[in-house]
Amino acid sequence: MAPVETPPPSKWQIWYRAARPRTLTATYVPLALAGVIALDQSVFDLPKFILSLIAAVLLQVSANLINEYYDFRRGAEDQKQAGQGMILKNALLSPREILTSAVITVVAGAAIGLFLLFHSGIWLLLIGLGGVLVVITYTAGPYPLAYHGLGEAAVFVFMGPLMILGAYYVMAVRLDWTPVLVGFPVGLMVAAILHANNVRDIESDAAVNKRTLAVVLGPRAARIEYAVLVSGAYAAVALLILVGVMPATAAVVLVTFPEALRLIRLVTENTDPQLLHQAQGRTARLHGAFGLWLALGWLAWLLIDSLIAG
Repeated sequence: MAPVETPPPSKWQIWYRAARPRTLTATYVPLALAGVIALDQSVFDLPKFILSLIAAVLLQVSANLINEYYDFRRGAEDQKQAGQGMILKNALLSPREILTSAVITVVAGAAIGLFLLFHSGIWLLLIGLGGVLVVITYTAGPYPLAYHGLGEAAVFVFMGPLMILGAYYVMAVRLDWTPVLVGFPVGLMVAAILHANNVRDIESDAAVNKRTLAVVLGPRAARIEYAVLVSGAYAAVALLILVGVMPATAAVVLVTFPEALRLIRLVTENTDPQLLHQAQGRTARLHGAFGLWLALGWLAWLLIDSLIAG
């Protein structure tokens, strides 16, 4: 029997893959928690929340496209056998198509940000400029962050404290320490997504002088770093509950801890790029579940509190 041929992907499927949708939990989670904090403080604004979500997704998609373009241009994908994107390596789109789309999405995200700026305050401009700067300099420019061991630090700040604070500020029009502190466990978990990717790509990245944090640390220490990031996210939640920043019901996030332990074992005990590729995807799903349960736990507290007050 002749093997069944797999039909080529449609253009829509190619663009969907180029956007790297499974990484978008890095946007959904901070926005969801910003919304919950705003609800807790009675400053939630649905139209502004939706616009913030759209802008943040556009900026992250732009970052993914810029990463795709510059990794290809610098030869960072030449030796990779597994990984997200790889659209240009497989000649599914042209570099010009990717770069044009990156520009369109970053301009669209920034335009929404400017609209929100006129309906909030000057601090959004500073937060937004910081976010756009990270998007552009992550793999582009004369000193790309991802090529100098700063990728994890950049996503920790941008997709943790900074994104939650920005989305909260749009609605509350004031600064507050709560979204910043809540951003710490979120930032650690999103940094773990990137770090899992970099652990998988240590050899291919080192071959093209892409000095990610994993390359700088070396294989053994990089695997320990992954365990520190993932376990640190849970430790940060415990600390925030103890000091009263998060409600006790946020501890429901522990339902995701068994998967976290499985992933720590997978990353620390394996060197097969295919298995580590699975770890990257599963870490993204863990991040999504981690954020979902935090938000649900917080919402449950708000519901209980309203019932008691009523």
